[in-house]
Amino acid sequence: MKCTLPISWQKHLPGELEKPYFTDLQRALTLSYKNRTVYPSEENIFNAFKLTPLENIKVVILGQDPYHGEGQAHGLSFSVPDGVKIPPSLRNIYKELSTDVGKAVPTSGNLEDWATQGVFLLNSTLTVEAGQVGFHQGWGWETFTDEVIRVISQEQPQVVFLLWGKFAQDKASLIDSTKHLLLKAPHPSPLSAHRGFFGCKHFSQANEYLSQKHIEPILW
Repeated sequence: MKCTLPISWQKHLPGELEKPYFTDLQRALTLSYKNRTVYPSEENIFNAFKLTPLENIKVVILGQDPYHGEGQAHGLSFSVPDGVKIPPSLRNIYKELSTDVGKAVPTSGNLEDWATQGVFLLNSTLTVEAGQVGFHQGWGWETFTDEVIRVISQEQPQVVFLLWGKFAQDKASLIDSTKHLLLKAPHPSPLSAHRGFFGCKHFSQANEYLSQKHIEPILW
């Protein structure tokens, strides 16, 4: 696997791609892509990084793994390409969005428009094997994405971090809460959304914070 992390991001992660863990990760992924079905496609692994440069980040939404079904994952947490059935967690995100800001529920699950506005849609693990939830966890992706979160916290001012579910909330220790806004809620999956994700009003809270900081809010 050839790393396609944009140069604009590489300059903020000096030496990270040459560290032994990342070299081992690339070697393992090369074999995995050659011999198995892996999502997303190689050219989309760093799609979130391509669409949202560090200096553009206003909001971070943390996911855990890419979708493991055919045609779903395209490198953005919770997002699916146009024409793909909207997954249950994203459908619940849309329900909360509609209730919170009054927007009609979208018919497409493609969140690229959010990404280009400065919403960094980051999964902790950036690849997965078909039908194998979490199969690439522990391969080294978490080390890389934890460093990405630290860099965002250190180098960007006044970012809103939406931490949905325990996994995302465990990343809070990587973030300087004195300079950023951390909003926490249960995960939007059907198993937990009714425990407090619905009604959390994170979308309006994020925009209110951005407006207070004289940052252009997100057109959700």
